Amino acid sequence: MGLTPLPPGELATIVTSLDMRARPKPAPLPEAPLSLVRWKQPALSTYRALFLRVGAPWLWFSRLALSDADLTVIIHDDDVMIWAVCDRAGIEVGILELDFRTAGDCEIVFFGLVPELNGKGYGRWLMAQAMAAAWRPGVTRVWLHSCTFDAPSALNFYMKSGFVPFARAVEQFPDPRLTGLLPESAAPHIPLLRPES
Repeated sequence: MGLTPLPPGELATIVTSLDMRARPKPAPLPEAPLSLVRWKQPALSTYRALFLRVGAPWLWFSRLALSDADLTVIIHDDDVMIWAVCDRAGIEVGILELDFRTAGDCEIVFFGLVPELNGKGYGRWLMAQAMAAAWRPGVTRVWLHSCTFDAPSALNFYMKSGFVPFARAVEQFPDPRLTGLLPESAAPHIPLLRPES
């Protein structure tokens, strides 16, 4: 057993892949003062703003690193479905993104609420919504990734929701707070180590 040092300016996270091979039994929809608003071919600026609002606390950056053309190809694809989670005032407070581009599969690509809503049970409501949308005819597997930069309860939440881990990997990448993709104030629980100049 040993430690593998990372160069300053680099981060690493353990990514766990989980899947579900059968549709969950019907259950009452948990209550929440939230609604889903489907975004068909959203404007890139609107999409990126919500992605940043929900994901910056957990160092989500993958979609921020894409060019306009590459991002458009994904989020304007008819087999990619995106919803904004809105509160009663219509403020966008979460995101749900499902990818059906692989036959028989639905990947939950992004699933999240702003940190202020964490721990209030709204994740169960959002998962129920995700399951209703994901298990459309022809889908035989729903899957997702979670990583050690997600909320501490995320992996356990997915397993309690019926997902089963099937793979684990280590992902290493330049710290997005140092590359300019995220503000340096993002994810303060993850120390920012600068390369020596």
